[in-house]
Amino acid sequence: MPEFGKRSKRNLETTDVALQRLFNEIIKYYDCSVICGHREQTEQDNAFNSGRSKVKWPNSNHNTFPSKAVDVTPYYVGEGIPWESKEKFVLFAGFVLGVASQMGINIRWGGDWSSNRKMNNKFFDGPHFELVE
Repeated sequence: MPEFGKRSKRNLETTDVALQRLFNEIIKYYDCSVICGHREQTEQDNAFNSGRSKVKWPNSNHNTFPSKAVDVTPYYVGEGIPWESKEKFVLFAGFVLGVASQMGINIRWGGDWSSNRKMNNKFFDGPHFELVE
């Protein structure tokens, strides 16, 4: 069974308890890495300036504490994180969204911002998941 490494655990601990519950369940079935939870201003500025985020500090759900957003990637032994494979991020997101639904946790995925299952957004953020209230 997969398990989170120290960095993933540390990053997940900065997120809302609902996201912690969700991804602690996900890791039982799907190997993944928690790349980012809460972001301080410098990290958010860097994410915005590099194009990894479309919002400035403090307007990202990553900027609350605990964070209402988390960046989690699938992880494949021998391959690592499939940054260039949109398909693998879509498959992972489908699993996460299904488990979240079963757990009663309302989330939105950064690959389908409108949650219309068309993935016709201008900005694809495959690792991003955020709570929707």
